[in-house]
Amino acid sequence: MTQFAAPAFIDFEASSLDLIASYPIEVGLCLPDGSLHSWLIKPHVLWHDWSDSAEAIHGIRRDTLEEEGLSIRQVAHHLNELLDGQVFCDAWTFDSFWLHRLYRAADMRPSFQLESVSLLLSPTQIQRWSATRHKVIEELGLPVHRAANDARILHSTWCQVVNEVTDDQRPSLGNL
Repeated sequence: MTQFAAPAFIDFEASSLDLIASYPIEVGLCLPDGSLHSWLIKPHVLWHDWSDSAEAIHGIRRDTLEEEGLSIRQVAHHLNELLDGQVFCDAWTFDSFWLHRLYRAADMRPSFQLESVSLLLSPTQIQRWSATRHKVIEELGLPVHRAANDARILHSTWCQVVNEVTDDQRPSLGNL
């Protein structure tokens, strides 16, 4: 079986799913070696959007961000220290919006390019993604909707989907 080197994965949690007013509140990374990094983000003074239903999903309170979050610039700096080239996510529309909002507020540019994980996958792998992801979540036993956990789940799902040997890839008896 061929082993493929894993890429870096990123995930954001946000104040809501409103693509006009929302902002990133947590970012998590899973690097190619499987190491995890995560930061809570202290909201910019102009960021006021907040969804109680989003809080119920990710479990992060706004006052926790105020007390424990790193500044926007610190988070952007950490990301730039750790990432280069292409970094992958599973919700490109939302994640690219929150990445852009973070770096714009920090008055910085990312040292990496955000891409959809679907660019890495064949049509067959895309079909297997959801079922494999559910299996990975069950196997890892990690709560979802926390950025580092979700980045780890992306990494593990990608590894399983890409490294699977399927029946149609095995040589048939006629080819031996």
